[in-house]
Amino acid sequence: MYVKNLTKAFGAVVAVDGVSFAIDQPQMVGIIGRSGAGKSTLLRMINRLTPATGGEVVVDGRDVLALKGAEMRRWQRDCAMIFQQFNLVPRLDVVTNVMLGRLNGHGTVKSLFNVFGRAEIERALTALERLGIADQALQRAETLSGGQQQRVAIARALTQEPKMILADEPIASLDPLSAEVVMTSLREIHERDRLTVICNLHTLDTARSYCDRVIGMLHGQLVFDGPPAALTPRVVREIYGADQDINEATTSTALGPAAADAPSPAAAAIPA
Repeated sequence: MYVKNLTKAFGAVVAVDGVSFAIDQPQMVGIIGRSGAGKSTLLRMINRLTPATGGEVVVDGRDVLALKGAEMRRWQRDCAMIFQQFNLVPRLDVVTNVMLGRLNGHGTVKSLFNVFGRAEIERALTALERLGIADQALQRAETLSGGQQQRVAIARALTQEPKMILADEPIASLDPLSAEVVMTSLREIHERDRLTVICNLHTLDTARSYCDRVIGMLHGQLVFDGPPAALTPRVVREIYGADQDINEATTSTALGPAAADAPSPAAAAIPA
């Protein structure tokens, strides 16, 4: 995948300003930056939830920004999205919430009636078991903790059988222990399934512990792209703009043993 000059303007405000980068092999990528830097808008444009003002997102030789109708929906299935607020249906049980990830592959009539086959039920249960919450399959989603709900959302993304996962602040509303579990789960998916996982993250420590590559954004522009080891104090100041922001970014969600045990970040190729 390569992103070229991706831009989004809301009137006179440019939220994403000519961002370009390439991912030529499966990577765990963290996007960091201050609130309002354009991180969420960037992911939403890649997934086609927000229309771009300009630029390209080319995957397998196609500009996904030009896709329409069924082809666009197929891309949204291939590029699964995980949100900060989980986006579950509270009154439905967990396994049904997971199976909703398959609706993009159904016809309209079948989708309206939420008709799922045995294979889809088994796929959903397998995903829940993989995320360690199969025991909660028949509970209503609203009865789960925040960390459990986020794991349900990740299981739902897995049932889409995606080619890429985008996670928009997946641990921002979680306690540190739940954040560890969620980030470890995303890292395991990247390694086991050889999927690119791109996460918007609040904290430097999280990006350093779990990601192979870090992209830093400031005022809608890409200001850093490299391995976590290259995040020197000078670079961090360029991304966050002030020492106070740096301190908050590195300590607001301190992860525990799971982060320490996470695989060492691999050196990332930095494309032109």
